[in-house]
Amino acid sequence: MRTRLFFRSLNAIVLVTLFAIAAMPILAQHDHSVHTMPTAKNKTGVLLLAHGGKAAWNDEVSSVAAQVGKQFPVEIAFGMATKRNIQNAIDKLEAQGVTSIVAVPLFISSNSSVITSTEYLLGLRKDAPADLAVFAKMDHGSGGHGSTDHSAHSSMASEPFDPTTPVKHKVPITMRKALDADPTVADILLSRASSISKDAQNEIVIVVAHGPVSAETNRLWLKDMSTLTDGMKAKSSYRGIEYLTVRDDAPEPIRGEATAEFRSLVEKANAQKARVLIVPLLLSFGGIEEGVKQRLNGLDYTITSQALLPDARIAQWVVRSVNSSNSIK
Repeated sequence: MRTRLFFRSLNAIVLVTLFAIAAMPILAQHDHSVHTMPTAKNKTGVLLLAHGGKAAWNDEVSSVAAQVGKQFPVEIAFGMATKRNIQNAIDKLEAQGVTSIVAVPLFISSNSSVITSTEYLLGLRKDAPADLAVFAKMDHGSGGHGSTDHSAHSSMASEPFDPTTPVKHKVPITMRKALDADPTVADILLSRASSISKDAQNEIVIVVAHGPVSAETNRLWLKDMSTLTDGMKAKSSYRGIEYLTVRDDAPEPIRGEATAEFRSLVEKANAQKARVLIVPLLLSFGGIEEGVKQRLNGLDYTITSQALLPDARIAQWVVRSVNSSNSIK
């Protein structure tokens, strides 16, 4: 009897041992997955760059930041490569414990000396663009176009300030492209056209942008606008979709030529008995649209009541840009 009980106990021990041995790979695999989890969670901060303007213009950008802020820590730096505001925003993000910063330019085009100057200030470009000195003169400590708070803990508070040297930062910084020819822009422009459309097949849409000064850079703007309008054509039935830049900041001969081209497009459409829809390629209305109206004085057209903003798709684009940046090593 005792011998039988002994062998039963021995069999039970053997079975338990065999089960334990069989389970070891599974337990080991589970244990490995736990210990390979990152010990410190990556925390990406978003540096939202925007030109800035009147209060209503800035409020639109702040609304975008609020939406992005639901997923990432975010700070806005208003201005044209305004170092004070950029540095202050970086300081605030670092104070929130971010482990990296992604700068997203809320600008119509990457083809701009404002963008290249900002790249230099962020340490992403070796040589300073010539226009940086011009932008620096616009900064008188008040934040330029759309001020941001200058907190006392800023890294510039205890030393002489030079607006033309790169900012200081403790975490890696990357920078994404501006809106450029992103399909989101084409979709929003099409929505704006649709908001004033009555009979698409008898309407001609003219997409108009501010544009740069130099002819070479203007060609790059027009290339992106061509892509945008191609995207609009593929999703609509308008009689035609044209595009141009008015080049507001260019010398008068160039600006005058742009105005003449603009008027010619509208006059041609009027002669064809087509209804003209003017769709400004602007981030937000803030005065430039009034210049458009002055240029077309006396002509027959309808202009949209809003620019790209407000629109939830812009905040979604910012988030996609941030995530795209995170995937690049």
